[in-house]
Amino acid sequence: MVSKTPDHTTATEIPEEISGLRMTRQRQEIYRILIEHRDHPTANEVFMRAKDRLPNLSLATVYNCLEALVQHGIIRQVNFERESSRYCPNLREHGHFHDAATGVIHDVDFKPGFNLADILDLPPGFVVDDIEITLRGKLSNIAP
Repeated sequence: MVSKTPDHTTATEIPEEISGLRMTRQRQEIYRILIEHRDHPTANEVFMRAKDRLPNLSLATVYNCLEALVQHGIIRQVNFERESSRYCPNLREHGHFHDAATGVIHDVDFKPGFNLADILDLPPGFVVDDIEITLRGKLSNIAP
């Protein structure tokens, strides 16, 4: 999947429309939070971060904005087992590493030339439309 927006966007660079979606002030602020922090926050965490800049913002509005951003392919909704949904602005094909010790979620990029057929025994004729790979473990303190 190709990113439709730059990886690093500042407050003045968020356009008034992205992928056909009008970017209201609330959507811009929520998108800005996701772009600036990139830590896969939950809707509640986005709400808590946005309250200072948008004091009249409701949690329902945050959910609605996140849903609109997901539906227009501007961000991804990421689910880890039975946890709350998290939101990721990285639109490149990638996986996630969930650090069990800290709870931090890291993006994991696929190496160039990555081919599913090299690691999975896919039945003939299968076409993969989307990949969701989640790795779980603990980050080692050993430096490479």
